[in-house]
Amino acid sequence: MSAIIVLGIVLFILMLLVGGKQGLQSFLSLILNFGFLFFAIVLIAFHFPPIIVTVITGVIVLALTIFLSGTDDNTSGLAFLSSILVLFILVLLIIPVEHWAQVQGFGLEDSDDLEGLSILIGINFVKIEIATAILSTLGAIAEATMAIASGLDEIKEQHPKIKPSRLLFDGIYVGKQIIGTTLNTLFFGLFGGSLSLFVWFHSLNYSFGNILNDKVFDAQLIVILFSLIGVILTIPITSLVIAEKWRKDNN
Repeated sequence: MSAIIVLGIVLFILMLLVGGKQGLQSFLSLILNFGFLFFAIVLIAFHFPPIIVTVITGVIVLALTIFLSGTDDNTSGLAFLSSILVLFILVLLIIPVEHWAQVQGFGLEDSDDLEGLSILIGINFVKIEIATAILSTLGAIAEATMAIASGLDEIKEQHPKIKPSRLLFDGIYVGKQIIGTTLNTLFFGLFGGSLSLFVWFHSLNYSFGNILNDKVFDAQLIVILFSLIGVILTIPITSLVIAEKWRKDNN
């Protein structure tokens, strides 16, 4: 039995013990998301349009993640709508920025691994980088959206006569609390995933300027920045969507 299978079993048991039914649903969404992501890779490899495939996959992944989170359908629906709005705003931002950044493909650090292999696969690497950036933001968007939606849902239950303007204010206030933790989560994810790269940079005596202009490092840093922008956009958009729905329901 491989280490991955053992860790997967441990994860499943812990999610079931701690989360119960909701933990089971979350584990199911994890498996389904992996399946859809793998299917998206296959479609892109067969030369389907990478951006279109990625956006459709992103919508499916957000739906599975949010609707299998265990909250009520009304809250999940509003959270899903908010996440879709954020996703499409990010797509409009990611496409021009990735074309401008030119960080697609492989860097000099990948030359040893690519020796003897052909990179002429007939797929535009800029579009692949755009697809990577879009998929990398999905987790942060879903997490932030559900955190705000669940928080506001609890506030509505405790204060059924709350005004929409106050609900909007509370949503933004709740969102401010998660910006710092999300930033640290993304930062340490970048640092942990790139630790060996940083050690390599140090061994090769890279200057700070060389590191900032390195294609491999920049590609990962840009994805982290996109994710953080997505989280920040999620805060007012989710709060506004929920507050507006609350206003209509109480008119």
